[in-house]
Amino acid sequence: MNYLDARFQIAYPGFQFDVECTMPLEGTTAIFGTSGSGKTTLLRCIAGLLRAPSGCLKFGQDLWQDEHTFLPIQKRRVGVVFQDARLFPHLNAKHNLEYGMKRIQVSDRHIHVDQVIELLGLEKLLERRVHHLSGGEQQRVAIGRALLISPQLLLMDEPLASLDHQRKKEILPFIQRLNQDLQIPVLYVSHDLNEILQLANHMVLIKEGKVAATGSIQEVFSRLDLPGLVEPNIVGAILETRIADHEPDFGLTRVEFEGQSLFIPKQELAVGSPLRVHIHARDVSLVVGAPAASSSVLNSLEATVVEIEESPRDQYAMEVLLDVGCPLLAMITRKSFHQLNLHPGQKVHAYFKAVALS
Repeated sequence: MNYLDARFQIAYPGFQFDVECTMPLEGTTAIFGTSGSGKTTLLRCIAGLLRAPSGCLKFGQDLWQDEHTFLPIQKRRVGVVFQDARLFPHLNAKHNLEYGMKRIQVSDRHIHVDQVIELLGLEKLLERRVHHLSGGEQQRVAIGRALLISPQLLLMDEPLASLDHQRKKEILPFIQRLNQDLQIPVLYVSHDLNEILQLANHMVLIKEGKVAATGSIQEVFSRLDLPGLVEPNIVGAILETRIADHEPDFGLTRVEFEGQSLFIPKQELAVGSPLRVHIHARDVSLVVGAPAASSSVLNSLEATVVEIEESPRDQYAMEVLLDVGCPLLAMITRKSFHQLNLHPGQKVHAYFKAVALS
């Protein structure tokens, strides 16, 4: 596997941007953090839109920047999609798409117009002027334009931030198909957790101009020190599940995971579809011994205690890292910890309600 190796330092008044990270050049890597943390600065440095005074950037074996070298954006073969679509208002959708294609020589084109039109569902939009397109439609055209330069890397800077919830739901499936259909690595900047949970394989967490955590999305979200790095309400675990069946009378969907079943709120997905499930650490309860024969809590997973630490955010809480076939994080009170007498290697059951999943 090839990697993108990045190291940048920029001194701003009252803010030091000092980032060093390695990202896989496959799938989607989310660059996540609060507003002002340095996410967009990192993306602009990678694109070549901003030159850090001290920096080094390697794309696989190709050097894009060091103390002697700086490749401008047009030589980096990157596609960039911004928060606003930045389409040419005097052109229709088709001509906006073709503008991207004209930026490269014919011999370098390996993504074709018809392929992008089908991928992004643009067939009915081609003759429309920009002001006759919705926000989501404009972003789909902007993504298509970026793809038609046949990029080695696609950079997306909060592309859905200006859209309402319904428009986001419409465009997310198109973004999900990019890796599957085109195998172009994507760097996706966002502070929206739901977007990242649906799109990302890998994650770089930026806090106050520095890399606070990096790794697969499952690894990062199950780190015991994560509550000290992000808001506690997003800490938890990411499970890769598959739709088993639906129970419409109860408004539930049953998913399968590691030979076990979970119930979640009903999903509009076909049986067999993959689904990523987020379980919040504060919603997980632990039971030592045999599980209850009857309970209003629908979900229970057999687990092994891996590691236990004091919470960095709550002096009266403990964080328990569990193994349920993948990492699962629970946050419990100190009193519960002492009553259960928890220790690494111990077998427990983890309980959580269906409404706690997203």
